[in-house]
Amino acid sequence: MLTSLAFIFLAGLAMAALCQFLRLPRIIGMLVTGILLGPYVLDLLDPSILSISADLRQMALIIILLKAGLSLNLGDLKRVGRPAVLMAFVPASFEILAFVLFAPGILGVTRVEAAVMGAVLGAVSPAVVIPRMVQLMENRVGTGKGIPQMIMAGASCDDIFVIVLFSTFSSMALGGSAHAADLARIPVSIVLGVLVGAAAGWGLSQFFETAYAYKHCVRNSMKVIVVLGLSFFLMALETWLEGVVPMSGLLAVVAMACVLKMKCSPFVAGRLAEKFGKLWLAAEVLLFVLVGAAVDIRYTMGAGLAAVGMIVLALVIRAAGVCCCLAGTALNRKERLFCVIAYLPKATVQAAIGSVPMAMGLACGPLVLSVAVLAILITAPLGAIGMDLTCRRLLEQEAV
Repeated sequence: MLTSLAFIFLAGLAMAALCQFLRLPRIIGMLVTGILLGPYVLDLLDPSILSISADLRQMALIIILLKAGLSLNLGDLKRVGRPAVLMAFVPASFEILAFVLFAPGILGVTRVEAAVMGAVLGAVSPAVVIPRMVQLMENRVGTGKGIPQMIMAGASCDDIFVIVLFSTFSSMALGGSAHAADLARIPVSIVLGVLVGAAAGWGLSQFFETAYAYKHCVRNSMKVIVVLGLSFFLMALETWLEGVVPMSGLLAVVAMACVLKMKCSPFVAGRLAEKFGKLWLAAEVLLFVLVGAAVDIRYTMGAGLAAVGMIVLALVIRAAGVCCCLAGTALNRKERLFCVIAYLPKATVQAAIGSVPMAMGLACGPLVLSVAVLAILITAPLGAIGMDLTCRRLLEQEAV
């Protein structure tokens, strides 16, 4: 395992530096490193690290979500409330609808299989989007109209909506049926995740402040460990409650970090954000190299141009969904275009559930995986490059 970690960090950083030198996003180098090191090309990663890859990716995602929550200005988010809520489900709904309408004719699948495929492809990647939105907030780019906050909030909820629909459509494809109660899980999951996370954040802030009042100063490094431990617990709580009541662990983590920022002193919140920013330097490499390692490059060969055409068509319709969410807002055309670009990348969810239909024995399983792999390879670099190249041109820099 140590050899695999050495490959991941050293090769990942080297490829990231090469891409940066070529003025490409660092993420591309990390994804390519993962694909090359993974079991489907050079097979240099130990099976033990691949077996816990999903957990390691989740830990890395938690770190950037904590950094995001500690950087989030709730006042700005409140100002863009309606579009942020719509961005959580409307673009994904448009993309799933595109697959249902057009995939049977283009790819030769049934309507239900097309719905399963759309649900796999419908989620935006928080792993690609959220780090960039955090960077924009730190540099105060687009924050005057709350654009990074809106995109980050929508991307955090988007996955929940899509995964619930994926479970529903998969059940239908296996011969089961869909129930209205399944869709009711979405708002319950969001609300409960926010409430539990807010309660955890309030409790942590009281602990830190009480310790300080009694002159038992908790070092910032220890605070980071405590916050991380509680974040892992919140993610585990989502699994424990599964089948009883739905709860979003990722939203709980963000909510906890937001409340910590509100209740703790600006100095403490700033130091925590700084510490998690340093942790992210290592977590970023781990996350994207392992996402790349999960990509089975063999399945891209059998997908063909029809799959590429379907992905592009779905992205165009998804863009229309983003524009619908932004109708009636104060955003100008350039800012709306940036929001469309920011909602293109796919990686995390597709790498996690792309192979599930095949494992379930669905006839469309290999095709779903092929399209998911192609979508990652096309949209992750496209969205990352698009955001990096256009953020300064399309968004306004807020005066300090």
